[in-house]
Amino acid sequence: MLKHPILLPIALMLLLALLTFWINQNVQEQALKMNILNRQAPDYMLYNFVSTRTDASGNTKYVLAAAKMRHFPANDYTELQRPRFTQFGLNKPYTQIYGQQGRVSANGKLVEFSKQVKVIRQASATKPETQMQTERLWLEPDTEVAHTDQPVVIRQKPATVITGTGMRFDNRADTMQLFNRVHVHYERPPVASNLASPAQASNTERQ
Repeated sequence: MLKHPILLPIALMLLLALLTFWINQNVQEQALKMNILNRQAPDYMLYNFVSTRTDASGNTKYVLAAAKMRHFPANDYTELQRPRFTQFGLNKPYTQIYGQQGRVSANGKLVEFSKQVKVIRQASATKPETQMQTERLWLEPDTEVAHTDQPVVIRQKPATVITGTGMRFDNRADTMQLFNRVHVHYERPPVASNLASPAQASNTERQ
């Protein structure tokens, strides 16, 4: 027992101090956990998200859309569901990219497409439509360069099929590189001839 009169108040003060310290530590730990959880969770989200980029003349350069967009403050990246990207250019066909999932880097310079990624380059006056399929694709919208380290399948009308692993596509330069295990199946498109056969010419002359 505490017989000295001054010991009891001192003991109570020490107990109170320990209790205050314990409460303070628990509050700080809980606040830290909540802060971590809050930063890992999205701070905002949008449905039917559409972002348009134009050049200095006001012409549309590209459009990035998604069924759902979520922004995560922890790493400052943006997550996309069913992203759709359309790249426009003057006097050349537009290119579209689809995927089931996507992610935009913090600075917006890199867009990642994943799961059932499909690229469609519209036909031009000199080239037929080209389609490409892969499972992951990284795109730099400002430089118009796309690349992947995954297997790809490229189809060009009417019946050309190219497969490989690893690809780099430069839309501005209109070049495509495949790096490994490249296989090509090519069929020459039929050429329509304007020259009549001898039999047809003979029939025409008789008429």
